[in-house]
Amino acid sequence: MKIFIAGASGAIGSQLVPQLVARGHQVFGTTRSAAKAGALRALGAEPMVVDALDPDSVADAVAKAEPEVVVHQLTALGGPPKFREVKRMAAATNRLRTEGTDHLLAAARAVGIRAFVAQSNAIWVDRSRGPVVDETGQLEPHPPASAEPLVAALRHLEESVTGIGWAEGIAIRYGAFYGPGTGVELAPGAVMTELVRKRRVPVIGDGGGVMSWVHITDAASATVAAIERGKRGIYHVADDEPVPARVILPELARALGAKPPRHVPAWLVRLAAGEAPVHMMTRAAGISSEKIKRELGWAPRYPSWRTGFVEGLR
Repeated sequence: MKIFIAGASGAIGSQLVPQLVARGHQVFGTTRSAAKAGALRALGAEPMVVDALDPDSVADAVAKAEPEVVVHQLTALGGPPKFREVKRMAAATNRLRTEGTDHLLAAARAVGIRAFVAQSNAIWVDRSRGPVVDETGQLEPHPPASAEPLVAALRHLEESVTGIGWAEGIAIRYGAFYGPGTGVELAPGAVMTELVRKRRVPVIGDGGGVMSWVHITDAASATVAAIERGKRGIYHVADDEPVPARVILPELARALGAKPPRHVPAWLVRLAAGEAPVHMMTRAAGISSEKIKRELGWAPRYPSWRTGFVEGLR
């Protein structure tokens, strides 16, 4: 098929492109930077420099590619973990999940695609149904104030994509990424790795928030399955072992050769950084990926972060 990937130079896009090319698909990949066009071409994609927030730029690129499937992997995440940069990246990503989604959907409808596959995530899935939820679980209805724009943007993306009636609209809620290009990897300057090594990712409160992780190559292979065989709706994509933060963070530190994380009282973090990090570390829900395994025949190469952290971080 002809497949148009918006955000093809990101962590998951750079894994997704070669997997699709290896399966015989023709891939068109967008990037914001002309400097990244060569890297996309080397992966096997036809690079396209596109401003995802410019509807005319998006429409022109999609019309030129004439794809059968559009894949939305746009974010503005990555780079230095400074507070101002984090806020800027979060705001930009929210725009890509709202305005960017709308521009891509309009362009996709104009060329008559078969399927639209978009990146969501499981960070803010509501825990009211239990510590591990399937796709019937909703996004958190009452998130902390600082997280409201992020959750609203995810909700807009999921509802807009799965609500289309003219193509298979698919939203994928991924677990936390690790592996090449994600920042959680054994590579010089990896952002999250450096924070863990400097003990700047503490266990907050009781650390009872459940975390689901997925190696980036597994996230890409699940996306391939959704592109080729997926049906309208939401799919969860993570490994088979959701785990409390108080368990996995020390294991991640050990895999990275770092000292164990500090433990910080929830009230202190709440005073310093607000409710959002407390919520994520103490009340987050993990996700079950049984639906995509059952319906699409997907299976992760790294079914547990225990082996993934040892083998997959390299």
